[in-house]
Amino acid sequence: GNEHGNHLGQTRAATRTALMRERFTVVYRLSGTEQEAHQKALDLCLEQTVELPEDLLPESVRPVIGQLEDLSALSANAFRATVSFAAETSAGELTQLLNVIIGNISLKPGYRVEEISLPASMTAAYRGPRFGRQGLRQLLQAPSRPLLCSALKPLGLNAAELARLAYQFALGGLDIIKDDHGLTDQRYAPFGQRVELCAQAVARANRETGGHSLYVANVTAPYGEVFKRAGYAKECGAGGLLIAPGLTGFDTLRALADEDALALPLLSHPACLGSWVLHPEHGIAHLALFGQINRLAGADAVIYPSFGGRFSFSRAECQQITQGTAQPMHGIKAIFPCPAGGLSLSSIPEQLQVYGQDVMFLMGGGLFRQGPDIVENCRYFRRLAEEAAQGESPKNSEKNG
Repeated sequence: GNEHGNHLGQTRAATRTALMRERFTVVYRLSGTEQEAHQKALDLCLEQTVELPEDLLPESVRPVIGQLEDLSALSANAFRATVSFAAETSAGELTQLLNVIIGNISLKPGYRVEEISLPASMTAAYRGPRFGRQGLRQLLQAPSRPLLCSALKPLGLNAAELARLAYQFALGGLDIIKDDHGLTDQRYAPFGQRVELCAQAVARANRETGGHSLYVANVTAPYGEVFKRAGYAKECGAGGLLIAPGLTGFDTLRALADEDALALPLLSHPACLGSWVLHPEHGIAHLALFGQINRLAGADAVIYPSFGGRFSFSRAECQQITQGTAQPMHGIKAIFPCPAGGLSLSSIPEQLQVYGQDVMFLMGGGLFRQGPDIVENCRYFRRLAEEAAQGESPKNSEKNG
């Protein structure tokens, strides 16, 4: 009996050790002196895994502990720490992966996730974006130019008024017409009625123009409603879905991306994610949050506030997001960066210098400010993007010229 028990114990220990050999790495920015940063790194290795002081741990769980692989100075009071974790600690779940990366440590100051690196065996557990850049371009029949998007707003319009606006946007040649993220199921524009009318309006414009515009319905909603609304939107003819993972959780985004019965492009909205990235010494860096994590969760495009608009993101931070949307991730598709947040028509050439042509511009107020004719404003937006992308100066700087 004892021999059998010992053998079983040894087999389990060997299996556990084998599972712990494959590791993923996270780069953190740790604030403080070198001594403080080193202590923070060691604290992180325990806190994010075993969550007990090292002297209290049984020998069998030691492979579970995070390992400090490298510590290098960024400045006198900031250090770059590379920490590896056993792949098995993530359990193949996005929720637990994020928990290992930033869970408890998010409650302590001076820890910032800069970049995540997963082995191919881990990314294989995630479908990632269903369409990605190339798939979305094929749907929209736009092989190379920047994609153009706008939001149905302001909050307070009724369903018929929103549908009229959707029709004008599609008639003007915008690729994606999305619900504003604040449009959910308000009494003045109920979800079912709004989605039906807006999907019909965009389909009518496509028939008239021969275009391929998509209406994207917002399914950010209470638990239990998300998939009902997503299914209804698809039935009505919506061409994509919008969700704010900062409100619903990133795993809800992942579940939508994985659902074959839906199979629609997904746009990720940044509501409630600002507090993760705004502090330079804390939270998650722009590249990791808007790029890597959104890709892993299955977004096909990620919306964020661009530099020069009404939010505080810098040009460098926006470049980092773009990098995160496309850098190699073992088969996880590249996605569209979708700069937004106060873009103006006059800013498009400068924005293109930063983003290149693999970008989806989301413009709201800037389209209304151009003049009273929304359809013509959209057509001008499209001409501007196409000509600037081809390296030409816009032929028509006046809207109605």
